[in-house]
Amino acid sequence: MLAALAAAACTGGDAAPEQQNGGAAATVSASPAPTRADGRRILFVGTSLTAGLGLPPEESYPALIQERIDAAGLNYTVVNRGVSGETSAGARERIGWLLRERADVYVIETGANDGLRGLGVADMRANIQAMIDTIRSVVPEARIFLVQMEAPPNLGADYTTAFRRVYSELAVKNEVGLIPFLLNGVVGDPAYNQRDGIHPNAAGARIVAENVWRALEGEI
Repeated sequence: MLAALAAAACTGGDAAPEQQNGGAAATVSASPAPTRADGRRILFVGTSLTAGLGLPPEESYPALIQERIDAAGLNYTVVNRGVSGETSAGARERIGWLLRERADVYVIETGANDGLRGLGVADMRANIQAMIDTIRSVVPEARIFLVQMEAPPNLGADYTTAFRRVYSELAVKNEVGLIPFLLNGVVGDPAYNQRDGIHPNAAGARIVAENVWRALEGEI
């Protein structure tokens, strides 16, 4: 039973806050470097996978993206605004607040907890669309990237297929970048996950960072 739950959770990628920290959702943000002179920023909105739950802030994948940016000589500051246990509804609720710190690029990683809880796919689609619309209304010139997530297979083929399509369809509809499944090469492999079988360890976070960087490199 526990093994099956862990396998399902791995596919979705996040865990409910009550499973992680006694019912209190935790926010874990990487400490960004000072904003570069021209003020260009990349803001990551996400779940505990983005927050880097269980890792030092400097080992979260957005912090590792900052390393790649610096090595490439690009003039961007990465800002990590991941929140543990957050659903797409929660992300939708706080996107207006997040837009108070303007960015040039927004990376949206959401839906993992929707999938784990079997929440409605139509609602998730509406929440992500609302986030994109809000960003466009406030910062119309910003680039937006949507991170592909997957639903647990135990919810059935119809649900997982509908869940998967949300991301590609919204990316095409809104002409935003689509980053392939965040946990490619990490999901289900004990060598790259923490003891919970859900969150990447330091080695896994580096693979996740490479997954994201391959999509961002040359596009920012």
